[in-house]
Amino acid sequence: MNDTQNNPLALVIEDDPRQATVFAQALRQAAYETEIIADGAAALARLAEATPTLVVMDLHLPHVSGEEILRHIRADERLAKTRVMLATANPQMAVLIEDESDLVLHKPVSFQQLCLLARRLHPSS
Repeated sequence: MNDTQNNPLALVIEDDPRQATVFAQALRQAAYETEIIADGAAALARLAEATPTLVVMDLHLPHVSGEEILRHIRADERLAKTRVMLATANPQMAVLIEDESDLVLHKPVSFQQLCLLARRLHPSS
């Protein structure tokens, strides 16, 4: 059994509950402690308190867009080492901000694909 207390934190910022659950399960399998946040404003509030190792995020979120959250992460020195995976069904939007993210995943994202990519970004790798 994994001791999640020693695993790095990954935030799943996704407003589709089914997709968020799949993302969180894949990240847990890749040895991350996970938290699901379904709202952009709540994500900004949590990022003010936590320093996640990894963020997997949709671009289209209620209240604050994923694009704004990504810009916030990149502007905050405390979050400089946070890796960001964007998951989007909008390829045009992904192209506009792909340079600011570490990876852009085009939905639908498979469980195995996310798990493999998250393992590659894990600090112990």
